[in-house]
Amino acid sequence: MSQCRKRCRRQLTKVARYFYRFLTGTLTQDSVEDDFELSTVCHRPESMDKLEELTKFTKKELQVLYRGFKNECPSGVVNEDNFKTIYSQFFPQGDSSMYAHFLFEAFDTNKNGSVSFEDFVFGLSIILRGTINDRLNWAFNLYDLNKDGCITKEEMLDIMKSIYDMMGKCTYPSMQEDAPIEHVESFFQKMDQNKDGVVTIEEFIESCKKDENIMQSMQLFDNVI
Repeated sequence: MSQCRKRCRRQLTKVARYFYRFLTGTLTQDSVEDDFELSTVCHRPESMDKLEELTKFTKKELQVLYRGFKNECPSGVVNEDNFKTIYSQFFPQGDSSMYAHFLFEAFDTNKNGSVSFEDFVFGLSIILRGTINDRLNWAFNLYDLNKDGCITKEEMLDIMKSIYDMMGKCTYPSMQEDAPIEHVESFFQKMDQNKDGVVTIEEFIESCKKDENIMQSMQLFDNVI
């Protein structure tokens, strides 16, 4: 493996633990634009200028992201199986397949079974450069598995189980079997303000904004790239 590719892997691993963010080393402007013109991928992305208009990334940042995405997805799109395979490299100590499935669903906004470079950077733009409300809306959409506008205990339990599975026993060696359930109960105690058994987007955003730890975690994304 070349030094360039090793560097890509190191940077990918560093940021994947926040939200599967493909990052790679710096690249000259001309070489990336040549790739746009000459590559014979199955899916040709929008031009850099167009993506710069539609996202909160600079052209240079988009160039870096594109090279990282193309290194992992030469065809220009990634399906769910490939997404899971790539994501599993970042969490070899556990089973990340279910959490990767949930993430893939969040990035696949067109619901066509694949994530293009555009899909990727649109989601990434929200996570890294969006307002607090933008980011919390994205997180809510991730947790709202059936997209009916509210989070149930069953949905949150599925999310929590997938996270514990992903981190693995070596991360939580003394974890009790009912730990995910306890986490869900704590979540609902804090978020379900009217105690109706579900968490709405309004309850979610309001509760998150009152939680100092959650707000600090939101700031972790500010200087990723």
